[in-house]
Amino acid sequence: MPSKTMKAVGFYKYFPIEHSESLLDITLNKPAAVGSDLLVRVKAVSVNPVDVIVRAPKDTVEDKPKVIGWDVAGVVEQTGPDCKIFKPGDEVYYAGSYIRDGGNSEFHLVDERIVGKKPASLDYAEAAALPLTTITAWEALFDRLSIPTDTERNRGKSLLIIGAAGGVGSIAIQLAKWAGLTVIGTASRPESSEWILKMGADLTINHQQPLLPQLQSMGHEHVHYIFNLSSTDVYWNQMVESIAPQGRICGIVDASGPVNLTQLKFKSATFVWEMMFTRSIFQTEDQIEQHKLLNRVAEMVDAGIIQTTLTQRLEPFNAITMRRAHAIVESGSSIGKVVVEHI
Repeated sequence: MPSKTMKAVGFYKYFPIEHSESLLDITLNKPAAVGSDLLVRVKAVSVNPVDVIVRAPKDTVEDKPKVIGWDVAGVVEQTGPDCKIFKPGDEVYYAGSYIRDGGNSEFHLVDERIVGKKPASLDYAEAAALPLTTITAWEALFDRLSIPTDTERNRGKSLLIIGAAGGVGSIAIQLAKWAGLTVIGTASRPESSEWILKMGADLTINHQQPLLPQLQSMGHEHVHYIFNLSSTDVYWNQMVESIAPQGRICGIVDASGPVNLTQLKFKSATFVWEMMFTRSIFQTEDQIEQHKLLNRVAEMVDAGIIQTTLTQRLEPFNAITMRRAHAIVESGSSIGKVVVEHI
């Protein structure tokens, strides 16, 4: 008889990652697919900064175990009665929803409209490295910054990615190069710069030094687009200086207080936020767009246009391994993506 329970990693209290109770091995009831949900047998999960932020110490105690994890690759075990896209046995990858249980478990429920077909050329760990960062990068570049996907229209246009060596930056570089942009990535260590260039960036500069003089020394009086993956507060004035007239800036890191949008007025420049969970949180009518973009990127991966950003594989799937993965991401110096595999 199939088991009615499943293993998972979760927590009740918000401790520093070094604490033995920061992440725990737990047993939960195995869920069932209803509506447009898929029940996915999880094969691999990756850890993102959002996991670290959600799990960070705070004076809260959960009544039931909190399970996080927003990057999954696996196999469809069961489909809800309203599912039209996937069937049992399909290999999938996705980021899931911020307002539902995460994927750090043996089985996971997810709405099929935000799920993509796993790239056939990747194993589960390689695929699990991609969904959240791919959705974030795609939406930031092509939805929020309104960058055309027509390479001819992007001829002579430049994109500055601040903090380009992480998961989002690694995929954003590749997507921006595919779109025909000149890509400049920032890093502060030789190994980070090397990784950025490996991902396809044209140039690298040091984000611990003033940005505009470095850009100008490389022949860029300004940049047409900026995608900031680091502190909005720290880089706000430098972004104002560096952006071209009528340029666009996108950020993903919360500001500690109001930013002075008036500084952008004379350039008629735009600042916009990207939050890849917006569609699933608000159940927007266009949730299916995340399914479409994940499928499109899967095709690009299989065509050799995009490569996985996986840099570290960890196993087995348990609380000890997951604490190790969180510590790596929390260090702030990781390159690419860290993935935990089920074995």
